[in-house]
Amino acid sequence: MSEAPMQVLNGHGFDAADCPVAEFGEFRRIVVGRVRDGARICALFGQAAGAGGRGVRLVCVLADDENAQLWVLATEAGGEFESLTPDCAQAHWFEREIAENWGVTPVGHPWLKPIRFKQAGSEVGVTGFFQTAGDEAHEVAVGPVHAGVIEPGHFRFQCVGETVKHLEISLGYQHRGVERAIASGPARRAVHYVQTLAGDTTIGHTTAYCRTVEALSSIRVPARAQAIRGIAAELERLANHIGDLGAMAGDVGFLPTMSYCGRIRGDVLNLTATLCGNRFGRGLVIPGGVAWDLDEARAGQMRERLAGVARDVRSSVGLMFDAPSVTARLDDTGQVAAETAIAIGLVGPAARASGLDLDVRAQFPYGIYRFASLPVSTWHTGDCFARAYVRWLEVQHSLAFLAEQLHALPAGPIASDAPAAFAANRMVVALVEGWRGEICHVATTSAAGRFALPGGGYKIVDPSFHNWFGLALALRGQQISDFPLCNKSFNLSYCGHDL
Repeated sequence: MSEAPMQVLNGHGFDAADCPVAEFGEFRRIVVGRVRDGARICALFGQAAGAGGRGVRLVCVLADDENAQLWVLATEAGGEFESLTPDCAQAHWFEREIAENWGVTPVGHPWLKPIRFKQAGSEVGVTGFFQTAGDEAHEVAVGPVHAGVIEPGHFRFQCVGETVKHLEISLGYQHRGVERAIASGPARRAVHYVQTLAGDTTIGHTTAYCRTVEALSSIRVPARAQAIRGIAAELERLANHIGDLGAMAGDVGFLPTMSYCGRIRGDVLNLTATLCGNRFGRGLVIPGGVAWDLDEARAGQMRERLAGVARDVRSSVGLMFDAPSVTARLDDTGQVAAETAIAIGLVGPAARASGLDLDVRAQFPYGIYRFASLPVSTWHTGDCFARAYVRWLEVQHSLAFLAEQLHALPAGPIASDAPAAFAANRMVVALVEGWRGEICHVATTSAAGRFALPGGGYKIVDPSFHNWFGLALALRGQQISDFPLCNKSFNLSYCGHDL
């Protein structure tokens, strides 16, 4: 068996047989060692073992952001294997998922619980929780039904007085079986599944899916389509960041910014509707390109309206950051140190707020980002202020990017011919920087040119999968009243996690 990880390119297919398969002990040593040396786990998942295989095949995708390298490595495990988690905390969530999906046991995992309660006979949310002992200790349960039009999730706080000693998050209420539905493909419905996988990340997930399809079909996406995809992606980022800034202002009782940003977010969503007819961008990104062109008249209209958005958001967000009552509430609340962010594998604005220089658009550029780069926005304090300020920096960078792209769209077609079939026995890793952070799609095809291996032929890792545990750690030592603000500063997806 080959033992060295194989370096691959973002969004480029390769022979599935070339993925190295190491003995488990060597696989564990390599993954733990690479993470200790600065790499991180993008995906760790199971596939059905091949002919003569035993149990489950584990596949790991590793990223070395500093050197812009991606690696893949696999192993075969039996009914149980030595958990990576005690030596590599990034594997914590992934191993729980593998255990649930495949019925295998990562021996030594510190808290092996269901991720999505998928197994027959399990009831969502019915599980044991950590408990804090002592006369002054008490437990607070929140959810799964919340006081608002939001998705369900259960939060269990272990407190001494008003201080949170531990927060445990139990999800799974939104599981719809998206990966299993896609794994039967290729099928026309698949693009619709990924568009609604996490509704506020329609462009991010659809772009990742289309990049896997394009790699497996050897399709080249025209330059004009790449630019329009980039415009849609930055509009999605802009709308959500503005909405989050307004929501954080509301959580600290600063109503002017909350009210203004709610309206401005709507203006940005309407710009996406101008682009394709849908405020969330559904139907725009398709395999081979985009479904809607952008003529000069509409591009000019969008530039004019975008200038108004820029003016309004600078005024409204400026009010927030100029108010001492706001910054005092954000400072030092919900801190996640850089060392912790690295250890647990945070991604996206949450990671950048802890000072980590992680952004797929910069380290593993794709599409228009290969030619029109954006600065990586970071802050160093790792608190609610940092997570708000990183969003504000990204809002400004997205506005500049959009103005540039709308002014100089490349000429040419907007799509290549749709793929007729996938290449057989191929594999592809596609990374995209969604507005919450890194989106990872991994696809494998069979000898028949279809997504292979039920339960492992198509793997999706939403950024929320990496970051929910970061929210739990951010609450340690905080007042329980800090939870709404900390929760909004991460603003993670329930359905994106649950798939």
